[in-house]
Parts: sequence; structure tokens; C-alpha cells
Amino acid sequence: MKKRLSLVLLVMVSATQAASFDCIKATTPDEKAICANRTLNDKDVEMATQYRFLTGLFAMGGRGAMQDRQQAWLEQRKMCKSDSICLNKRYDERIRELNDIYARIDKPL
Repeated sequence: MKKRLSLVLLVMVSATQAASFDCIKATTPDEKAICANRTLNDKDVEMATQYRFLTGLFAMGGRGAMQDRQQAWLEQRKMCKSDSICLNKRYDERIRELNDIYARIDKPL
């Protein structure tokens, strides 16, 4: 189910879309590394799409907690600077966290 959610969310994203932020305005080492690396770029789009999808499922209290966690994660990502191994690890962890959140949501039959 987790892979299916990821696949569905990726299909929703245009193939021509870059990272979830404007690469032209990238200033930090982590942003520049994401824009320069297709794998990181794809993971960024996947993570951002999952995050937007999930925040739309929660009421304001839950949404606020998710936003706080996302900001904390972005700070962790920044600490990787341009280290692609570190960035890949951060993205894998965050995507796994978002998949776990989705798995715990009560869904209609």
C-alpha cells in the first residue's frame, strides 16, 4: 500500500516539474544539491507531494503538528549541506514517516 500511495502521488506530479521549490532561487547548499541531482530532486517532489496530500486530510490541530514536524525536518535536511548520501537518507526517513502517518489514518472501506 505504501508503494502504491507513493506511485499515485508521483503520477499526480508533472514530469517536467523540478524540485518542490524554485531551483532558480536555490541559495543553500542542500537546495543546490537537490536541484543538481535527479534522484534527490525526485525524492523532494515525492516527499512534498505526500506532505501536501496528508496535510489536506487533517484538521487544523493535526495540520499544525505536521507543519511543525516538516519545519524540523527541513532544518535536519539543511545540516546535510551538499552531502548527497546524507540528503538521500533524510529523504528516505521523511518519506517513510509520511507513509507511516498515512497507514495509521482510518480509511473508508
